[in-house]
Amino acid sequence: MSVIFDNTYARLPERFYARLAPTPVSAPEQLRLNTDLAAALGLDPHWLSSAEGLVMLSGNRVPAGAAPLAMAYAGHQFGNFVPQLGDGRALLLGEVVDAQGQRWDLQLKGSGRTPFSRMGDGRSALGPALREYVVSEAMHALGVPTTRALAVLRTGEAVFRETALPGGLLVRVARGHLRVGSFEYFAARHDRAAIETLTNYAIERLYPDAAQASVPALALLAAVQEAQARLIARWMQVGFIHGVMNTDNMALSGETIDYGPCAFMDHYHPATVYSSIDLQGRYAYANQPHIAQWNLARLAETLLGLIADDQNEAVALAKALLERFPRIFEDHWLAGMRAKLGLETAHPGDADLVRDYLQLMQAGQADFTLSFRRLSTALHDDEPALLALFSGQQAEVQAWLARWRQRLTLEASTSEDIRTLMDQHNPARIPRNHQLEAVIEAAVDREDYDPFHHLVDALARPYRSDASLAEYDRPPRPDEVVRATFCGT
Repeated sequence: MSVIFDNTYARLPERFYARLAPTPVSAPEQLRLNTDLAAALGLDPHWLSSAEGLVMLSGNRVPAGAAPLAMAYAGHQFGNFVPQLGDGRALLLGEVVDAQGQRWDLQLKGSGRTPFSRMGDGRSALGPALREYVVSEAMHALGVPTTRALAVLRTGEAVFRETALPGGLLVRVARGHLRVGSFEYFAARHDRAAIETLTNYAIERLYPDAAQASVPALALLAAVQEAQARLIARWMQVGFIHGVMNTDNMALSGETIDYGPCAFMDHYHPATVYSSIDLQGRYAYANQPHIAQWNLARLAETLLGLIADDQNEAVALAKALLERFPRIFEDHWLAGMRAKLGLETAHPGDADLVRDYLQLMQAGQADFTLSFRRLSTALHDDEPALLALFSGQQAEVQAWLARWRQRLTLEASTSEDIRTLMDQHNPARIPRNHQLEAVIEAAVDREDYDPFHHLVDALARPYRSDASLAEYDRPPRPDEVVRATFCGT
């Protein structure tokens, strides 16, 4: 059974992309196939694991019905506009439709040079491909909207960065690869017809209800704003830092896209930065909602001509909409944080209760993930495991716990129900930076892929307590702390 493609993006005007086939690789080897995702897409895992499936997933043969293309887009990178970026090492192989009628992109990352590669080779090292597989699937299990990984392959060829590294290839799945930068690309060329075409396409593909609005372009902007507010709130509830929130890395679908120097916090601090290229802390943990709003403003600028004929009116309408972002984000963030504290109802003072706990975590250099996971054990004064996470803040934490327990008396739920709610929203394990580094080192340096498979399996059920997975739950020892992450492309 081969893949049945139905490619709407390929039917757009040719200035939206460059058509080309993937560059074949010499000795592809499938390291892992996401069989659950394949089944959900209506694809046959057995066929994908076959020799015929391998040549498709590796890009060595373009299957019937596919329409491989590199998408054109621009982007603001660390605040600086670059008028042409595009898929420099990826190709949209085609689109598939699942049994529910949902359309999905299949993209090959590391598939070779394209007209947008600039000076790059269009390939991916194995390490970043493994990293994206692990983190994107972990994000899905955590309940964060994300692009996903269908397969990861070793290409059998070396790529050259600072040194020669084994080549890798990732097969990525997304509801869509449209980005804010897709619109910026045509705005920079003053191509209003293309922006209108892209707007109509985005509405039809992602937000069909916007077509019925009196101003569809404004409704599209509102829908993207809602999706991004929800996404960033979910990121922050699990301690995730994207690392490169450039406009070319903001998907209109509201999915997390591009896992370069991303990281999950160990010790909580709002100014935490891991990305080695984020020298000014632009994309620090606490800055992420502000950057999302900034990126949305760049999208709004491209849509002004479709929002109203009068420029001043269009600006006023877009500005009024974007000014609602902080409240939308706060509502999503606080709803999720309440659940992390076992609260199902809303009461005045909840935001202060949450923020005071975060401040104690910051002062006590407490681990973000474990400070919430162990909180449920303190429901009945069982505090030692939680207090052990805080350095020099035990008395303050105990005072906060008393406030929290008092707040819980306003809930109608039983203590068992509260603990269940908390354990459903506070993961026991996340993709720890030191674990990712160990997995990549084992694969790249020793061709040992067992740690990769074990980590993927452990992260598939992040909310389940399991003594056999305790090694994946612990924070890093001092000698294991990762202070910087790298794009690696």
